[in-house]
Amino acid sequence: MAERVLVTGGSGVVGSAAIRSLVASGREVVAMQRGALPSELADLGVTEARGDIANAAAVAQAMQGIDAVVHAAARVEIIGPWSEFEAVNVTATRTVLDAAEGAGVHRFVFISSPSVAHVGEPIVGGAAEPADPPGARGHYSRSKAMAELEALSRDRDGFAVTAIRPHLVWGVGDTQLTARIVARARAGRLVTIGSGAALIDTTYIDNAGDAIACAVARTTVEGVHGQPLVVSNGEPRTVVEMLTRIAEAAGAPGPRRSVPFAVARAGGRVVEEYWERSGRAGEPPVTSFLAEQLATAHWFDQRQTRRLLDWTPRVGLDEGFERLAASYAPLG
Repeated sequence: MAERVLVTGGSGVVGSAAIRSLVASGREVVAMQRGALPSELADLGVTEARGDIANAAAVAQAMQGIDAVVHAAARVEIIGPWSEFEAVNVTATRTVLDAAEGAGVHRFVFISSPSVAHVGEPIVGGAAEPADPPGARGHYSRSKAMAELEALSRDRDGFAVTAIRPHLVWGVGDTQLTARIVARARAGRLVTIGSGAALIDTTYIDNAGDAIACAVARTTVEGVHGQPLVVSNGEPRTVVEMLTRIAEAAGAPGPRRSVPFAVARAGGRVVEEYWERSGRAGEPPVTSFLAEQLATAHWFDQRQTRRLLDWTPRVGLDEGFERLAASYAPLG
């Protein structure tokens, strides 16, 4: 019988990519999310287990007959009340871990983020440093850092756990990073912070899915279980090039102006405080963490990740830009 893998957050960007790669590898996939699964995933024969990961009974039910879990569900907003990030990213992760252990699942892949170990300093050819909740920037990063530490602490014989940190996922179908860049470009609000010359690493969406599928297969390998691994294309480019090429793929102009880093970071802190105090909905124009991300180099040595996962990216950045442009072309 085919291996059965439960993917939480199946309708999300990374969850969807993981599902496509897992199905392509011959596995049977059960997707758990609150809403309906996108039709293109349902057409792949994916089984739905609709429910909230905060509901222990629903998670336990979805876990029956499962061999491995990919936990991708998370609150990924830029800003919001800490209590909401904690409830989804920390407490609900414990619920999923408890259910997996209780159901006799043998392998668990936690989808994390490099931001769990980012404390504002440049990262140049770095490795996956341990998650650092006190040093992580913002509620999202801090809550994911706490959840990653919880997940990796469960690693033991019979229940192998690894954390995969896809870095800045973008591409066709991405409703988060790509969509935000395109929306700002079309509105004339896309800017660089500082010179825009900082080198950053990113991950084309299909490559993220493939890496996660490989992690499912190799969770028990020494050096994989109990450890975090950063995943990226391994093709550092400048911030201004990434912003420009994503915007232009959608037929929108690249960034036309620059904001000094010190100004953007200070302004981001003011905006964050205002959003928190006022409870304002929507995405703020800038945060201190976003300013740091756009002005600071952060790229990673991928040699160990590729060796341990027995994985290499199949879509290079240039091909990714071409695919993105083709996806926008029919829209005129």
